[in-house]
Amino acid sequence: MDNFLTILPTIITPQEVVPATTKDIEAAVNAINTDLGMLWMLLSGILVFFMQAGFTLVESGMTRSKNAVNIAMKNILDICVGSLTYWLVGYSLMYGDTSNGWFFWSGLFQGEGADLFFQTMFAATAATIVSGAIAGRTKYSTYIIFSLVMTAVIYPISGGWQWQGEGWLTKLGFIDFAGSSIVHSVGGWAALVAAILVGPRIGKFVDGKVIPIPGHNQIMATLGVFILWLGWFGFNGGSQLAWGGADAIGASNVVLITNLSAAAGGLAALITTWIWYGKPHLAQTLNGALAGLVSITAGCGNMSCGGAVLAGLIGGVLVVISIEFIEKKLKIDDAIGAVSVHGVVGAWGTLVIGLWGIDGDKGIGLFNGGGASQLGTQAIGVLAYAVWAIVLSFIVLYTLKKTIGLRVSAEVEEKRLDLSEHGTIAYPGKRDRGE
Repeated sequence: MDNFLTILPTIITPQEVVPATTKDIEAAVNAINTDLGMLWMLLSGILVFFMQAGFTLVESGMTRSKNAVNIAMKNILDICVGSLTYWLVGYSLMYGDTSNGWFFWSGLFQGEGADLFFQTMFAATAATIVSGAIAGRTKYSTYIIFSLVMTAVIYPISGGWQWQGEGWLTKLGFIDFAGSSIVHSVGGWAALVAAILVGPRIGKFVDGKVIPIPGHNQIMATLGVFILWLGWFGFNGGSQLAWGGADAIGASNVVLITNLSAAAGGLAALITTWIWYGKPHLAQTLNGALAGLVSITAGCGNMSCGGAVLAGLIGGVLVVISIEFIEKKLKIDDAIGAVSVHGVVGAWGTLVIGLWGIDGDKGIGLFNGGGASQLGTQAIGVLAYAVWAIVLSFIVLYTLKKTIGLRVSAEVEEKRLDLSEHGTIAYPGKRDRGE
């Protein structure tokens, strides 16, 4: 009986109850919001991780079947290398201490928990953008080195200019909420340099004419775009970096606005190709949806629903024009349109904030009462990221070209990269195309 009594809960009398103070309530709410914010970032990071599957499907589906394993291996490489290098040095180079606003450092192995995981996924995304542009003719060993440099140095240093909080672009007033320039343009401009230095695929340009090299599985590419679209809700929404109260409302609006812009971009590309080509074009429509997503990535926290739709519509048209121009006028072989989707449209998505962006209920753009100041600031950021990515990528890739080489031999390219580079193929056996 005595033992039983010892485990009974202590009875608290009404006189012993102390009313919670306002400070106690605020502390409890803040603790809950902190936990929810960490959970939101963790779940968002998982969604961004899933985007790697989307990139794999898009890149392999839009290129030849004989190189599908090579594409898959590049995407596996990006997440493996990116996770380790960003943990080792990348996070510190991006979020470390700074006294000048340009370069950052706080030692090796910085960052922890949901924050490090979420930021790592962004680094891997920047590297993956390059993969598709140079598909079908690039040495795997060369790509390993470039992926390492991109995730360890190129992306982290420039990312800190805005996201570290004390970077020179932050102090200038530059806005890039989730990375139209920081992630996508950096990856896109690096892809442009890579495509130029690697050169076109054999048979792409013959006697001045552009020869189409269609992808082997457009259904796979479509599924990949849907996965990327889903992952983008974490990419943009997670960039709120918090949940609860006003942050919950903000993150929810970011997800809504992201979806509206993606839908507008896909529809704009569909209509544009229907008018231009005479029929709605699937591959271009898919790129249009991605362009809509990139168009709103910088401004998803500073755009109304109507502004997001308009940004996506213009992005969807712009990506079709850009792909045609780069391929047919500049004669640059970008196998999946990565330069246009991420580089060109990434610049557009950053600039549009200066045209009709908002800050709460206040217009900050040229066309909604904010004047030209924000547009000028956005243009400086766009130019800075373009110059940084192009110059650093050129130094790295040109050095690799002159040493170990960027490109496989013509014989290997004609046969297939899968066997020569990896000793296996994606589709063994005979294939019946029903023709």
